[in-house]
Amino acid sequence: MQILSSDFIHNLTLYGYYILFILVFLQEVGVPSPLPNELVMIFSGYMVFQGKLHLFYAILSAFAGDILGSTILFIAFYFFGKQIMSRKPSWIPISESKLNKLSQRLQSFGSAGFFLGRLSPFIRGYVSVISGLMNVSPKRFLPIIGATASLWATFYILAGYLLGPYWGKVSGYLNEIPLYLGFIPLTIFVGYILFKLIQNRIAAAKA
Repeated sequence: MQILSSDFIHNLTLYGYYILFILVFLQEVGVPSPLPNELVMIFSGYMVFQGKLHLFYAILSAFAGDILGSTILFIAFYFFGKQIMSRKPSWIPISESKLNKLSQRLQSFGSAGFFLGRLSPFIRGYVSVISGLMNVSPKRFLPIIGATASLWATFYILAGYLLGPYWGKVSGYLNEIPLYLGFIPLTIFVGYILFKLIQNRIAAAKA
C-alpha cells in the first residue's frame, strides 16, 4: 500500500470530499496522476466504511469530478480538436492514427460503443477525446458521460466500502484491485465488439 502515502491519507481524512473531487476531476480532464481514480475511489469507499465520509456525498463528489472533467475534455476537443492534435501534446500517449482507428470502431457500434468505452479503464479517457474529434453531438454524448460517471463512481466507492471489513487482508494488493475490477467492464466492451464483428460478417455472408 505504498502508493497511498501518509500525506494523501491525511489530506483525504482532513478535506474529504474536496480532495476526492479534485483528484478525480484532474485525471478526467487529462492531467496525469500517480494515483488512478479507481484507487482513490476505492480508498474513499473504505473511508465511508470507517465513518469518516458519507456514502452519498462521496459518490456525489466523484461523480461531479468525473462529469465535469470529462465534459471539459470533450468540449475542448469538440471545438479545438484539430489545433490540439496538430501540436501533439505529450499528455496524450497515443498516436493520431491509433485514435482514428479507435474512433472508427467506436462509431461503428453507435452509442453502445461510447457507453461501454466510457466504462473501460484503459480507453475511457480517450472516449471523450475521440467523441470531440468526431464532433459527436453534445446532446448524444453528454448523457452518456452522466450515466457512466454515476455508474463508475458508485461501483468503485461501493467496492471500497464492501471491502472495509477485509481491509487488512486486501490492502497489500490495493495496487492491483483497480486492474482486476477494471477487467469486468473491459471484458464486456471487448465481447460486445467481437459479437458485432461476427454479426456483421454473418450478415455480409448471407448477402
